[in-house]
Amino acid sequence: MQSTRRKHSTEKLKPLPGSTRRVPDQATTQKVYDNLDIQRATQAYLSTLQVASLDAMRTGMLGFGPTNKTVILFEDLMDSKALWLTPNTFSIYMGIWLELGDEPVVIETPPNVLGFINDAWFQYVVDIGNAGPDKGKGGKFLIIPPGYQGEIPDGYFVAKSNTFGNWVLWRGFQVNGSTKSAIEATKKNFRLYPLSQRDNPPKMNFVNVSGKFHNTIHRMDFGFWEELNAVIQREPIQGFDPEIRGILASIGIEKGKPFAPDARMKQILTEAANVGAVTARALTARPRDRRQYLYPGQGVWTTPFIQGRYDFLIDGARLIGSRIYMHFYATGITPAMAIKNVGKGSQYAIAYLDKDGNALNGSKTYKIHVPPNAPAKDLWSFTIYDNQTRSMLQTDQRFPGIDSLKKALKQNEDGSFDIYFAPEPPKGMENNWLQTVPGKGWNVIFRLYGPLQPFYDKTWRPGDPQIVK
Repeated sequence: MQSTRRKHSTEKLKPLPGSTRRVPDQATTQKVYDNLDIQRATQAYLSTLQVASLDAMRTGMLGFGPTNKTVILFEDLMDSKALWLTPNTFSIYMGIWLELGDEPVVIETPPNVLGFINDAWFQYVVDIGNAGPDKGKGGKFLIIPPGYQGEIPDGYFVAKSNTFGNWVLWRGFQVNGSTKSAIEATKKNFRLYPLSQRDNPPKMNFVNVSGKFHNTIHRMDFGFWEELNAVIQREPIQGFDPEIRGILASIGIEKGKPFAPDARMKQILTEAANVGAVTARALTARPRDRRQYLYPGQGVWTTPFIQGRYDFLIDGARLIGSRIYMHFYATGITPAMAIKNVGKGSQYAIAYLDKDGNALNGSKTYKIHVPPNAPAKDLWSFTIYDNQTRSMLQTDQRFPGIDSLKKALKQNEDGSFDIYFAPEPPKGMENNWLQTVPGKGWNVIFRLYGPLQPFYDKTWRPGDPQIVK
């Protein structure tokens, strides 16, 4: 069927003779405005994709129960049935959607977790657990809603949010391969309730979502704008950048007003979502800012964080490409993800390409070499993801990840390891193999838990993915 899509939005505008000396005619003016609208819509997409992403997380979580009451837990770990942006396969993910109102809300947290709260604009609010003010002991947090002017009592870790909706996520840790102690600690200690109910907190509803399909990935078609508009209408707009608010208003998304684009604007917004998504994919898979390459000129491993800046600011300038990479590829933002912290926390290296710069192909066999003495106090791991969803690759392996704690992992004589990625395992390397899918592109994250100095000073580095023939 022949496409009926208009060519207005990406058509190059050629200078008109004498155009600087006269008023553009109607045809030229229409081309100018078509071009302006596609530019504004594309920039709006790239500037707000994190907002739509967190709204999709909200929708996915609310499928299991109401806000403020329902704690989702991956009691049997997260597997590839859950469409989340780049999770791992061995942490014990737990979370709740917090909806603030007129008064502060108390959150009682369990000990020995790593977690955070992000607001609806996907801005950092506070860390909870090992990187938080409770220092991993658990404690009572008081979350202050927008516009609250009342009394703030003592005895709490206080944090203010710019929005009513907030994502609360924390990760527990396995003990001897078991999730039991972490799950029990959360069920025993986690509570969320309005400050006025502190003397009689309501019971929580804990739901095991392991193995249950749910989708937390934002739309990349016209539906993206509907997700974004829903957040704009729900949340106080004061905490949102005025420049972005102006761009959104120019394409029909404005607080307190219906979002009702006409046929022309709907087509422009659909095209802008497509262009924005492809742009985000390029910035993620092939960053052009060389500072995002962990080993410049020496490999394909990248990071969304430059100089450890979780806020994507250096000398007052926004690292726009870095921010887009992060929020298109991953979810959750906290300083603990980005800062150098030798022996604590985690660090990430991401690869979409092989050592020759070609996209990783699910039909081929690859090897990644892990040299001896990997600089990880706790463990290292690989997890593979689907390029389309940026979620775990769905294969016959329920958990598409492998880590250094795996007892059957085959080690080379010099203490190094070779990990294989292929549709079928190379003979004798079944325990060192992650399955890929012919016809599907994939990417991989190499994680170091308790990263040591050789990782930071780059005296140790993982090998690049290379084809095995």
